[in-house]
Amino acid sequence: MLKTIMSSMVLSLAIASSVSADMVLRFAEGSPNRGSRAEAVEHFMEDVKNLSGGKLRFDMHWGGALLDYKTVADGVSRGTADMGTMLAAYNPQKLKTLTIGDVPVGSSDPWVGTRAMYELMTTNEVLQDLLARQDLVYITGYSSTGVQFECGGGNSIRTVDDIKGKRIRAIANYAKVLDELGANLVSVTAGDFYQALDTGLVDCSASYLYTIRTLKTFEVIDNVTLVNWGQINGFATLMNLYTWEDLSKEEQAIMREAGSNAIDYAAKTQIEEMDLVVEGLRSGSIGKKVTVYEMAEEERAKLEQASEKYTRDWIDSITKDGVDGQKIWDEYQALLTKYEQELNTKGYPWTR
Repeated sequence: MLKTIMSSMVLSLAIASSVSADMVLRFAEGSPNRGSRAEAVEHFMEDVKNLSGGKLRFDMHWGGALLDYKTVADGVSRGTADMGTMLAAYNPQKLKTLTIGDVPVGSSDPWVGTRAMYELMTTNEVLQDLLARQDLVYITGYSSTGVQFECGGGNSIRTVDDIKGKRIRAIANYAKVLDELGANLVSVTAGDFYQALDTGLVDCSASYLYTIRTLKTFEVIDNVTLVNWGQINGFATLMNLYTWEDLSKEEQAIMREAGSNAIDYAAKTQIEEMDLVVEGLRSGSIGKKVTVYEMAEEERAKLEQASEKYTRDWIDSITKDGVDGQKIWDEYQALLTKYEQELNTKGYPWTR
């Protein structure tokens, strides 16, 4: 009987250990479950599940149902969710480390931008420590892709002079640049942007090709001007620090591997979708025919020139936290150059 009791206790402990090894992570996502970026999020979750043999799984909350973009940074750091997708522009003080990706740079290629950000955020110990002070850990990242102008109500932006007086929705440093160029900025979240365009609350938006299909704004715009102005890379999935520390070393390695895999997958799907959206707007196959303009290179150069001051602003801001902001910025620029050169010599990873 004693042997039987002992055997039962050992079996019970083994079962309890097996159950406790499984972890369901509560994931907060501010965007709806459609479009190329949603596909990338789903790919990441499936990758983690497969690499862990099903021991790491997710309780997913789409479309801001648990936490929206304004509340997700605080929510994840406090443990309301174990992880979530965050835009630094909605909480620039808490996510100051990520705002380096929001400074307009010359490259608008989403693979180059996200690869550079991923390497920076997963290898630079200074930035990792600054995030840890907010009880957050970087997992993977996304790109807005290049900024374009989409307009409704008979409005259009084809030159820098056209910006003056327009009611424009924009975020991060792009909003600051447009404000200086004479725009009347309107604060509207991504979820309310369709209605804002439809009702005439905004004339135009500094937005992105992939969101045109995700948010269905093609239904309420007249034209799109292709600018490919910088990109927002302060856009990432972060995890609660204590949840991260509860993971085993092997599980942390799985998160890192899946996070890296997600960079290539997200960039691939976004680039493919950008091409499809432009063709769909021109042909009407997207659901409605929309005029597509291309901004002249000399006009785009004016936007880049107006953006340059925000490099120094970021460096000075992060330096106030007691770190070498210039050194971090130089490292980021070197990584952008590294991946730009790799793209030029080898092409995208999925085409090699």
